Amino acid sequence: MSNGPSGIGFVECELLRSASDDGAHSGEATPHSHAQRREVVVNGTRVRTVDVHAHCAVPAALAVLGRDCEKAELLMTDNSVRIAAMDEQGIDVSALSINPYWYHAERDEAAELIKVQNDALAEICATTPDRFVAFATIALQHPELAIEQIAYGVKNLGMRGVSVGCGVEGQELADEKFHPVWAKCEELDLLVFMHPSGTKELEPSGRLAGSGVLTNTIGNPLETTIA
Repeated sequence: MSNGPSGIGFVECELLRSASDDGAHSGEATPHSHAQRREVVVNGTRVRTVDVHAHCAVPAALAVLGRDCEKAELLMTDNSVRIAAMDEQGIDVSALSINPYWYHAERDEAAELIKVQNDALAEICATTPDRFVAFATIALQHPELAIEQIAYGVKNLGMRGVSVGCGVEGQELADEKFHPVWAKCEELDLLVFMHPSGTKELEPSGRLAGSGVLTNTIGNPLETTIA
């Protein structure tokens, strides 16, 4: 399969798949017909819709770590399939982001990993700028590097914001060490997209277990609210 520029592919969010583990997905992307784009109308007015939770994967990033991309098959689709799905769902623009954030990585490794990811995102956005924009990944564990990545992402790659987790290796986003990062985002008037990881501190207790997908319906909103 051709995954588009720089080997980038569109994937489902782990959070979505955790709610779909009943075997409904076969591991293959579902093809979509190239029908006319659905329009969303509110009170008689056509509105522009933006999906801010749209994930991609860049297998080349794992090559930096010397690893194979075993998970590249997780419902990976190319840009034509994704655009067809967007048309079907009435989505005008997708704001692309990438998980994971590599918060465990040392500085040089994090710089290389994230450059590979952000460059790939910028490339696919450049090929279809009317349908895709992107959030930059940043190395929050290295605040000075993160600030450099923000500036480069906005000024050189056209990024519209940054995507971050709800914590950094056990550290809160409100920690003073991250204040300069948020100041840079404010200076550049950037949107900060926070992505939860499932309130892992609650999972061992089993309080979010069961058939109600409580990790999504309670855990993730709780995590983003606290962050």
